[in-house]
Amino acid sequence: MKPLLLINPNTNAATTEEMVAIARNTAPAGQAVEGATVRRGAPLIYDDALLSVGASAVVELARTLDLARYSGIVVAAFGDPGIDALRRFAPVPVTGIAEAGIIEAAGAGRRFSIVTTTPDLVEAIEKRVEAYGFSASFTGVRLTQGDVASVMSDPVRLEESLMEACALAISEDHAEAVIIGGGPLAVHAVALGARFEVPIIEPVPAAIRLALARTAMADATA
Repeated sequence: MKPLLLINPNTNAATTEEMVAIARNTAPAGQAVEGATVRRGAPLIYDDALLSVGASAVVELARTLDLARYSGIVVAAFGDPGIDALRRFAPVPVTGIAEAGIIEAAGAGRRFSIVTTTPDLVEAIEKRVEAYGFSASFTGVRLTQGDVASVMSDPVRLEESLMEACALAISEDHAEAVIIGGGPLAVHAVALGARFEVPIIEPVPAAIRLALARTAMADATA
């Protein structure tokens, strides 16, 4: 069985390791997941300019790899940077964590919200929802409160802020599912899952499930 490749468009290798660990816990026994971190850009993508740099860096990194040795590729930043360009030359299915999270959240016609930390990426997130065809089910983006860098540097404060934003998405926006929007937020998404009655969607596990489904479909039609 070929491994899946998880590409982190952020330059933070520790975050890559965290997301790969979550991906491996999601994948079935015997399914390997390997990680790769882009070589340029920012440790945390928080605006459109850095998202664009991340997109270029994903493509640059992918062109240096033997992609045929993988069964599928997961792009693990919530704006899905570089996914469209990567699909033009990758020989295997490519899945974005935003794409997978949105598809899973909107399942069975559910209304869904996205909770994240980065106000300067709200427009990019909204465009992704529209591009994937789920605007009618989308209740909007809820943000954590406070300076992004400060919140992200304090794990306890970050988790509390995410929990507060999730609660507002459910009580005021009437979301029936909430996506924790961000690759670097993956660990906290796992922790929040059991605290709400509505599904809290973890994008990295959702992407692994969708990537494996696409791989199986590709194998069946080969």
